[in-house]
Amino acid sequence: MDTKFYLTLIPMFEELQGERVLIRPYREADAQALFDAITESREHIRPWLALVDKNHQTVEDSLDWIIRARAQYLLREVFHLSIWDKSTGRFLGAIGLHPLNWEIGYFSIGYWLSASATGQGYTTEAVKLLRDFAFSSLKAQRVEIRCDERNERSAAVPRRLGFVQEARLRNNMAAPDGKLRNTLVFSQIPEDLLSQN
Repeated sequence: MDTKFYLTLIPMFEELQGERVLIRPYREADAQALFDAITESREHIRPWLALVDKNHQTVEDSLDWIIRARAQYLLREVFHLSIWDKSTGRFLGAIGLHPLNWEIGYFSIGYWLSASATGQGYTTEAVKLLRDFAFSSLKAQRVEIRCDERNERSAAVPRRLGFVQEARLRNNMAAPDGKLRNTLVFSQIPEDLLSQN
């Protein structure tokens, strides 16, 4: 029996709601909010993400990026998602779920938050929501988070959520500033979640 696998038919969510945050795919109407958050946070994001200098120089850049992100979402290539404050409707930042191997259920999560929204637990809540979705709905067998060793705030998120630090990859890639960086690798597998409960 032929069991063809259609990525585009994998059910995805319209939104995920936590206690304080809402995660959803981008809409074209989000271009201004995305652009404003990046503009406010350029210096805050620049050491960790090259996107602030390559994209989002104008609202039209942000709109074009959103349209491309929506296409990737529909094709199930990458899930670029926006994070919103549930009570105020304010755009907080971005989170992404990146399928690394659909066959074995291997995904990575990446994120950034606008400078004015940091230090309030939004990222931890958003990552927990997306991680839980990956394990429960996508039958993930591994969820991974990687970050620059110097980005202490980013590394604190997987640690708070009980991810296992598996590696410290030395001089494995260039950071946006051109310097070689060390990358921390964190992961969770279904058994890790069982041991947390």
